[in-house]
Amino acid sequence: MNVPKIHRRGFLRSSTWALASAGGLAVCRGDEAARVQIPRATDGDTASEPDWDQRLTITVGPKRADLVGSDDKVIQAAIDYVTRLGGGTVHLLPGEYVLRSAIFLPSRLRLLGSGPDSVLTKIPSRSVALAKDSDWYDQEITLADASGFQVGDSVVLRASDPDHGGPIVIKRRLIARTGNRFKLSDGLRKNLWQPGNPTCASLFPLLTSENMTDVRIEKITLDGDRANNENFNGNYGGCIFLQDCSRFTIRDIEARNYNGDGISFQICHDVVVENCQSHHHAGLGIHPGSGSQRPRILNNRLEGNQIGLFWCWGVKDGLAEGNRIDANQIGASIGHNDTDNRMRANRITGSGRVGVLFRDDSRGRDFWPNRNRLEQNEIVDSGGEEGIAVDIQGKTRETVLIGNILRETRGPAKRVGIRIAKEAGKVNLVKNTVAGFATAVLDQRPAA
Repeated sequence: MNVPKIHRRGFLRSSTWALASAGGLAVCRGDEAARVQIPRATDGDTASEPDWDQRLTITVGPKRADLVGSDDKVIQAAIDYVTRLGGGTVHLLPGEYVLRSAIFLPSRLRLLGSGPDSVLTKIPSRSVALAKDSDWYDQEITLADASGFQVGDSVVLRASDPDHGGPIVIKRRLIARTGNRFKLSDGLRKNLWQPGNPTCASLFPLLTSENMTDVRIEKITLDGDRANNENFNGNYGGCIFLQDCSRFTIRDIEARNYNGDGISFQICHDVVVENCQSHHHAGLGIHPGSGSQRPRILNNRLEGNQIGLFWCWGVKDGLAEGNRIDANQIGASIGHNDTDNRMRANRITGSGRVGVLFRDDSRGRDFWPNRNRLEQNEIVDSGGEEGIAVDIQGKTRETVLIGNILRETRGPAKRVGIRIAKEAGKVNLVKNTVAGFATAVLDQRPAA
């Protein structure tokens, strides 16, 4: 039998025709009429999953629960069990849960608490020196004093790089032990040498995730025990810390007293933080971190932090709406390449330094926070005698302030409503109310 030869171009033409005749091109173009209206669970297909009325739920609590206990091990066991069966809900019953390790959140999980009655906290931190050098390919460390450390603990290893002096930060778990020697959950990939003064500390986020999707965290109280824990940088920790995740919803959470950030997420997309209270942290209340796209920060209370809302680097198409931001040193701060974001209908009060800060960043050709909008916010009593409600620094351009109310109730002193730096680009001020300041608008740009 003679089999005709089909060249690549001919194959593409015939394939295109077949798809068109079968309606395939309509599906590729997103034609709603051509889509499956009643999806079925099909092996390996995660794009068209039915919306099931019920999934597996496992309860965890100090007593009378599916899994009984009050530490990280029992919570993680419940999460791993639910995940192995395709996802579902882990429900934390009332009680205090004291963690020695971060709780890791996999995809397709709902972690549900019982509101203020379910409290996750952590052990006091302890930091000790490493007694011996460890190379970048090693998977073990030796502590100078191992008292207080146990197999299963989460730790952070910190040092100065022996070559250039920069910081080294490595998060691992202790998984085996002989005396003061501990095996780690993963290799180091950095040199921890004695000249860099390496240390091991029992510091970790309470809830964390990496490279996961479709997770909901709801109705839990997270207490970082700030008084008994040393500072842990918000680029690595917090009450909640996420890295390279997408489609997370954090709702009805109280995050408090962390010696670092409250809620921090780095390179995470489509994260929703809603109806949460994040307060009295040493760092940031909510930290949409580097490269995060489309965050939604809605109807939260951010109080008593260094900065209430901190837009980090390259955060784009974000929305902060309906938030109460009170008694932070800076209410909201936006900077390095954070563009096309909106802050709308927020109430920012009692800021120690500035209500809203557009940060200066001259390290690149155009790293300023451009094309951002402030709409219908109320900003009251910002800073000290020389406080500023809205400070637009550097070469920030295409900034829009529309319909905002900026008020100073303590007397004008030397206070400024809106300050615009001399190098700033276009700033569009529309129907704002600025009252009670010594200077309503201080525009330092040269006259046209």
